[in-house]
Amino acid sequence: MSLHKYFVKTPWIVKKVFPSYIWNMPVCKKDIYLTFDDGPHPEITLFVLEELEKYNAKASFFCVGNNVELYPNIYKQIIEKGHSVGNHSYSHPNGWETPAEKYLEDVRAASGFIETNLFRPPYGRIKNKQAQGLKKAMNRGSVKLIMWDVLSLDFDTSFSPTECLNNVMKNTSNGSIVVFHDSEKAFKNLKYSFPEAIKQLAGEGYHFKNLEAINN
Repeated sequence: MSLHKYFVKTPWIVKKVFPSYIWNMPVCKKDIYLTFDDGPHPEITLFVLEELEKYNAKASFFCVGNNVELYPNIYKQIIEKGHSVGNHSYSHPNGWETPAEKYLEDVRAASGFIETNLFRPPYGRIKNKQAQGLKKAMNRGSVKLIMWDVLSLDFDTSFSPTECLNNVMKNTSNGSIVVFHDSEKAFKNLKYSFPEAIKQLAGEGYHFKNLEAINN
């Protein structure tokens, strides 16, 4: 575990303890699944979309319902450009600190703006009862709870942009689900680490896919 209390690379034992959560995709191809949490943002999300377009890359955006309500045109652009969207709650509550009923009400509010069966819990923190209630809250026959294989840690301002880049480059491999954030807090790190990471990974022969294959 890092000195900053986060796992940059999710340990295999965590994945084994929570096998129903999706931590990475099949590793048979040189495909990477870039994901962006906490948007949409009227400037930062557009920056991300422009960088993705340079490489004909697809990604998945786990959106906060309140931000979708504020910036519906940005959200619409994400979809129009062929990226996947996921529910990241309405107000970004910490699942470990929030009663299940209140948490699921928040998810339900987000589902009014975000049509998807993909869900990522804010902070990666969710209790079993909350996870069990997602299908009803999102009004879906099935819900895929998406976690991650690699954290860039762009949201942690104690990390430098170069350290965030290194987090991605040293830990990403075939099938990795990688987390960045299209948020104001993360932008100092994101604006350097993300363009540099996608350039280097593309140079290594990786392809960038969204999670549409499991959004059925």
